[in-house]
Parts: sequence; C-alpha cells; structure tokens
Amino acid sequence: MYLLSTEDGALHECSGPHALPHGKHYAILSHVWLESGEQSFQELKAIIAKGAGLGQAAKNKWLWKRPTPLVNGGVLNKLKTSSREFARLEGYAWVWIDSCCIDKTSSAELSEAINSMYAWYAAADVCFAYLADVSDEEDPNAPDSQFRRSRWFTRGWTLQELIAPQILFFISRDWCLLGTKTTLAPLVEEITGIDRAILTHQRRLDSVSVARRMSWASRRKTTRIEDKAYSLLGIFGIHMATIYGEGENAFLRLQEEILKRVPDQSILLW
Repeated sequence: MYLLSTEDGALHECSGPHALPHGKHYAILSHVWLESGEQSFQELKAIIAKGAGLGQAAKNKWLWKRPTPLVNGGVLNKLKTSSREFARLEGYAWVWIDSCCIDKTSSAELSEAINSMYAWYAAADVCFAYLADVSDEEDPNAPDSQFRRSRWFTRGWTLQELIAPQILFFISRDWCLLGTKTTLAPLVEEITGIDRAILTHQRRLDSVSVARRMSWASRRKTTRIEDKAYSLLGIFGIHMATIYGEGENAFLRLQEEILKRVPDQSILLW
C-alpha cells in the first residue's frame, strides 16, 4: 500500500501504518465513494508520471491545481483539496486515501489492505470525514439537518472509519469544519446507535457484545455483497482471506471466525 505526499504528490510504498520513519505522521480521509467510480491508484500514477519532468512548482500546479475532467471532476477535485489542506497541517507529511492508495489490481494487496484497514484508521493522527452532501452553513444539531441525513452514516465501510480514529473532524462539501467526533458525540450516538464512550475511546470496543456491534452495521449498505462482512473485520478483530465472488458466504465465514475467536455467544441471537 502507499501514502501520498502532501508536499510533492509522490506515492510512498509503506508496509503498514506503523512503518513510517520515526517522527513522521499521516492524516487519513474518510468519504463515500461515488457511484460513477473513484480515481484509482493507476490513474493517480499516470497523473504523477505526466508531471514527473516538470520543476517542483510546475509539478504542484499540474497535480493539484489543474482542471480535472476525470470522474465528473468530483474525485480529483476532492483529492486536490484534501491534499492541499493536509499539507498545511504541521507535521502531516503524508495522507492516506483508500480509493487511490491501494493497488486494487493486486488481489494480495487488496486483501492485505482490507484486513489492515481498521489499523490504518486507528493509527492516523487525524481522520477527516468528508461529507459531500452537507453544506458549509449546516447546523448538525438541527432536527432535519443534512448532517443527520448524510450518506456517510449509511455506508458499511464508514462504520470502522468512524470508530477507529482517536481524532476525527467532520468536514463539509467545501472543506469547512462542522465539528469533531468528540464535540458531536451525543448527536453521532443518536444517529448511529453507537455508544458515545466507544466513539470517544473511553470504553474498549471489545467490551461491547458481538450482537450489539452487529446491530451498528445492520442498516448500513455496501455496494458488494461480500463487503457486508469484509467491512466488519476490524470491528471484531478478525483477519481472513477476501474472496470476491463468494457472495453471502463471506458473512457466514465471518460469523464462523467470530465464534472461534471471540468468547461471546451473543452472535447466536443475531
């Protein structure tokens, strides 16, 4: 897997979230993927290669400031903006974005990434949860707020991306701060059903019953059937092979692994 430099846009191969040189830190992005697709690792590499022969100033302009027609312009503009913002944060030399920092053409790398995804989010200094459907002027606590209805709270993968990071900032579509996971913990608990003590890391995740953890994911959706199981691996501390094409069997395998490794029979009530 790779980290993206916030200084020059270079990709840095990294064996794991704790493999960075001493003193180096990274930020991480959480977002809902577009139905039309996301910018891939290969597309990002192609963009970087096109700017390789330029001077640094021109290269930065090419990478982060040029018009972006790919994927309706949305993904690359989001990537550009997030990288620019992260670069301003002192000490954050790197940013990890799941949509373009994993070579998904490699089944081995994809499986490793899925099994270590929770660890990547947990080890990040800060997570920026980008809510593309929430405006800058939004009051998250309003009874019918866009924040309450954001798709980010309905997707399978964002469950672990919400729980794992110690520090999480909720960001609006134009990169304005809406609040943090700590300051909005009562509201996020109301939206998701996740205890605020879990959200703020005042209580260990493994102290919550299997059945309750399963309930947090019950109304969340994933594009691929298999991801209903794969997106929960970190929530239960499970590692298992990913086999796209196995369908509902992925969830059966997850349940079997939980029964083997977690001393909690409440899953039988699920």
